[in-house]
Amino acid sequence: MQNTLWDHCLNSLKAGLSEQNYNTWIKPLYVIEDEEGPSLTLLAPNKFVVNWVQKNYLEQIKEAAENKLQAKTTVAISVGGETQQQYKSTKKKSAFNNTAVGSPLNGSYTFDTFVAGKSNQLAHAAAAQITENPGTSYNPFFIYGGVGLGKTHLMQAVGNKIKKSNSKTKVAYIHSERFVGEMVSALQHNTINAFKSSYRSLDVLLIDDIQFFAGKERSQEEFFHTFNVLLESNKQIIITSDRFPKEIRGLEDRLKSRFGWGLTVSIDPPELETCVAILKVKSELEGFDLPEDVAFFIASKIRSNVRELEGALRKVIASSTFTNQEPTIALAKESLRDLLAIQAKQITIENIQKTVAEYYNIRVSDLLS
Repeated sequence: MQNTLWDHCLNSLKAGLSEQNYNTWIKPLYVIEDEEGPSLTLLAPNKFVVNWVQKNYLEQIKEAAENKLQAKTTVAISVGGETQQQYKSTKKKSAFNNTAVGSPLNGSYTFDTFVAGKSNQLAHAAAAQITENPGTSYNPFFIYGGVGLGKTHLMQAVGNKIKKSNSKTKVAYIHSERFVGEMVSALQHNTINAFKSSYRSLDVLLIDDIQFFAGKERSQEEFFHTFNVLLESNKQIIITSDRFPKEIRGLEDRLKSRFGWGLTVSIDPPELETCVAILKVKSELEGFDLPEDVAFFIASKIRSNVRELEGALRKVIASSTFTNQEPTIALAKESLRDLLAIQAKQITIENIQKTVAEYYNIRVSDLLS
């Protein structure tokens, strides 16, 4: 009963949370078998995650469980080491977590599912090269660009390929917000030495959205020393941000300088052809036959980022499936009516930059340099 119940809760939470929040706070949780009535006992990797989930998500978990069972449900959460029943889920935990610290890698983030194009070709090529010889080629590797352009996908694709080549390699993916949270928890519980050791013993560190460190002096101090230890040991570091490192306000100059020691590349919004290719690849993964003209229509209307493009595709697939209609441009227009209306009203600086760059056949990053 419990596995089915927890799966239901996961699906409900995944639908209602952003991908980042789901992967950071919900995905690391795992459930213990419990036959004593309608209840869920959850384990978290550390106290910080326990506190955050209790404060922000416990009611949502409880509501999802009660909707499934149609009965009052008790939900308890604790740190893994605090329960005597932990041994029951040891196998689940080891299969679920591919990393010693941080969040599990997303298995769907691979090079095979990443669509390369003009907007990301340098980042893609460099990432692929890193997997051949981690720690020596392009270290650190810094990827920057707007929201939803594939930075996290590409970063984790490197981690997944390295792990596939050698399962013993210690690879950790972590969002910078969680790094800060884990460090604060370690300071509170006097386990800072264990925290330092866990990160400094890694072979590959993938840290997302480094701009979150801005203004957090203690976190920057700790990351600075971790960075140095890993780099001196030829361990691979990959970092992402929403902007060029020197443009991150509140980030110490010594970190900005070190980020420039390796290779810094941008990922720009995808051009039309890449958008079409993304739609075709994603639809094939869903087992859905998307006609070429419909793909071009969606791509021409939704150009802001890959995440919104995939969201538009899901709406078209759902509409076609549920109404049992062939996917046509007319169906796409109807399915995306609200989204297209919003897009039509949006004249943003990013869209202006993209249009100018396409007209002169240059990259957005070149336009801004």
